[in-house]
Amino acid sequence: MNEKAIIAIPMGDPAGIGPEITVKSLASEKIYEECKPVVVGDASVLRKAIAITQTGLEINTIENPEDGKFEHGTIDVIDLQNIDIEEMKYGEVQAQCGKAAFEYIQHTVKLATEGSVQAMATTPINKESLEAAKVPYIGHTEMLESLTNTKDPLTMFQVRNMRIFFLTRHLSLKDAIDQMTKERVKDYLIRCDKALQRLGVEKRHFAVAGLNPHSGENGLFGMEEVNEIKPGIEAAVAEGISAVGPVPADSVFFQALQGKYDAVLSLYHDQGHIAAKMTDFHKTISITNGLPFLRTSVDHGTAFDIAGKNIASSESMEECIHLAAQYAPSFTRETMA
Repeated sequence: MNEKAIIAIPMGDPAGIGPEITVKSLASEKIYEECKPVVVGDASVLRKAIAITQTGLEINTIENPEDGKFEHGTIDVIDLQNIDIEEMKYGEVQAQCGKAAFEYIQHTVKLATEGSVQAMATTPINKESLEAAKVPYIGHTEMLESLTNTKDPLTMFQVRNMRIFFLTRHLSLKDAIDQMTKERVKDYLIRCDKALQRLGVEKRHFAVAGLNPHSGENGLFGMEEVNEIKPGIEAAVAEGISAVGPVPADSVFFQALQGKYDAVLSLYHDQGHIAAKMTDFHKTISITNGLPFLRTSVDHGTAFDIAGKNIASSESMEECIHLAAQYAPSFTRETMA
């Protein structure tokens, strides 16, 4: 049996729901059965979150992850002491919170890079708070790219048994279509195969979603499938990748849920996002592939409108930690560039 992995949880924006969903998740005994969680954050904010959620947990401040008790009922915290709790206000953009959230990520990356933790499971951060703090990144992915010298990391969603990769992400649909070249399709299928291999997935059969209705019907409804997408798939198959398609987008995700495919390559942002979130919004978890370490993340925001009110559900965060614990024992680490 594998030794339980140490999973680092950066606390997220202190004014958002991150601290609440963190303590609610760590109130679950099941989490401690699966892994050894360590929070990187601010102990005063966590104590306030414990009081709000009435979880009755104790705080154990530590210097290094290996010093943790890892006992249900106690949260092991690397306390960066970077929040003035008297000044902090829930649900508001604050520079101190943006700065603190970035520092939690920085420290967690350091721990993951040196191998002190086996994975990181991230909570929400706020773009406006980061901007207020003059942090030069708009989100986790951009931070992690820079902090690890990683070029173009792959985003993978997992919900239930369905895995979805994205050929393009934050582009207009018009610009995304311009990126759907045979070279990019081939490259991404090869990279996606390597990503699943690093996660310890032995069976890796891919389907590529179609772009046009019925995957274009051999040119009746557009030529993208004929000229670019199908040739890209064929080129990847020639390199040893197990892949089929393009499969019409109105059926490929359902078929993946039924186990026909081990992963789907979605061609653009909303195509895969809608499929995942309609399947189970709360259990759609993002996994960033291509980093030197394993990173999972909830796929929701800081929810400033409900922060500090004990309303936020921890279901996504619990699933995020669960997937980190599931993949960590077989994950193949890479050295920093």
